Amino acid sequence: MNFLSQNIKHLRTLKGLTQEQFAVTLNVSRSRISSYEENRAIPPIDFLMELSDYFDISIDLLAKNDLTKATDLNFLKIGNKRVLFPIIVDTKNEDLIEVIPVEASAGYLRGYSDPEYIEHLNKIKLPFLPTGKHRAFPIKGDSMLPVKSGSYIVARFIEDIRELKNGKTYIVITLNDGIVYKRVFDKIEEHNMLLLASDNKKYDPYYVHVDEVLELWEFTCSINTQEYDEQELKISSIANMLTQLGVELKELKKTIN
Repeated sequence: MNFLSQNIKHLRTLKGLTQEQFAVTLNVSRSRISSYEENRAIPPIDFLMELSDYFDISIDLLAKNDLTKATDLNFLKIGNKRVLFPIIVDTKNEDLIEVIPVEASAGYLRGYSDPEYIEHLNKIKLPFLPTGKHRAFPIKGDSMLPVKSGSYIVARFIEDIRELKNGKTYIVITLNDGIVYKRVFDKIEEHNMLLLASDNKKYDPYYVHVDEVLELWEFTCSINTQEYDEQELKISSIANMLTQLGVELKELKKTIN
């Protein structure tokens, strides 16, 4: 637990809390918080579980990694790996997703770990999405027909590559290829690689080493936009379309029930 004391202090500071306020929140004494932050005592497992729930971060990550470089509670980069906290909410405490515009998709590889870049992306609400952190990515080309160029893939962030479901489709962010949408096969045990395959058979499958994978997002739904002229697909219209779709699906669900 080399990093635990400094991580507790840093994450508390990011929350904007004094030791006294933090102690009240967790229903313990201020001196107890002080002893943990100054590394004079080690928190028991029940308190570590409370910290884990409060910061929405695993005990393992809290204890074994230096989190002091994080400047925002939603984005933590540890070595060449990144932890993306799953919840961004609006004023009504409802989950939001970021939309990556077509014109900015090339810059995502540079900005994916930059909180300021992500903060300035348009955000929308889709009430029908399952639990988890979602983003909407633009698709180019015809490698994943019937999903056509100009469509958007809404996908859920996968924190652990071991959660990969063999043969399912994913948005894969890689060092060399940027954003790709492929059907992914787990070849980690044999080759420490993923096999990425297109549904359009004129494109050959290829391997990507797991160390090159920056992010993995599991397909949730696709939004077809090819009926619009490419010049009309401004980010505001995409956001309005997706938001309206969410409302319509929510109302349809109510009707069915």
